[in-house]
Amino acid sequence: METIRVELFGTDTRVEKAVQQARNLSVSKAAVLIVGENGVGKRTLGRYIHENSGRANQPFELVDCSLPAQEVENRILGHRDNTTGRFNKGILEAANRGTVVFGNIDCLDEEFQKRLHKIINELEDYDIDVRLVATTTKNLSKLVGAGRFYRGLYTIFSNNAVTIPALRERQEDLQRLARHFMSEISGTESEAVEIDSVAMDRINSHYWANNIHELKQVISSSISNNSSLLDESAYEVSDKKSVNFMSEDDSDGVRLMSLKDAEKLLIKKALIHTSENRTQAAKILGVSIRTLRNKINEYRTDNSSYFVNLR
Repeated sequence: METIRVELFGTDTRVEKAVQQARNLSVSKAAVLIVGENGVGKRTLGRYIHENSGRANQPFELVDCSLPAQEVENRILGHRDNTTGRFNKGILEAANRGTVVFGNIDCLDEEFQKRLHKIINELEDYDIDVRLVATTTKNLSKLVGAGRFYRGLYTIFSNNAVTIPALRERQEDLQRLARHFMSEISGTESEAVEIDSVAMDRINSHYWANNIHELKQVISSSISNNSSLLDESAYEVSDKKSVNFMSEDDSDGVRLMSLKDAEKLLIKKALIHTSENRTQAAKILGVSIRTLRNKINEYRTDNSSYFVNLR
């Protein structure tokens, strides 16, 4: 319990509140929604809820809803193997009396959202008892309002939402976790880990788009390459620095387009990455919130579907 709470999350009051909330919810059967950016530990918190519940010794199953729609549906409901003819149970059945986590539930195919809502409401008829947990990087309420997420499915999870704040908003946790990963990866006693002030300033000022996951990757890369935490090559390229526009017919991984289209795509990626938080998106893009607002209004007049539906 202490390892999960302190080492993988932190001691920021908002984090402690989220973990306490998760602990309180673990004793019930209530469905839970865990909200936070990529890499903050949403799935880890989902497992924490399972391990602190009366279902700890029962199955724990997870599906990433951002995978191809048919693959996700097969994983949830089960499917027959074309080669062997054997039927593979879906996770709802396989996790009976245990816990199921729907990772990135906002990515679930819109038609399947309605079907899943119906299936969940009928589980008792099939003598299936599962604890449901969902994770998302998005504001599902806004997606419901925009008609992009099924209200019935949202209602199942929305009453018990736990939010994990971004790592860059928690300077003390950021420094503590940096020392922890330095100790863990290098095999050094945590008390002996020292990070010079210049390197720590670099850590504090980095955007950490992928949060704890990115921090661990940077430190691991620095140690394995025997380089400094100031070395630019150790830091993952995030939306703050550059975005690749991939195309199957371009071996360089860059698709040529007009500057306007490139700008529109970059802004869209920043908004998606920040769960449509305009203040954070503007910060990533290095523009004022007013400039971003004007650009969004401009793309709306062009009838760009994403910007028309943006709230």
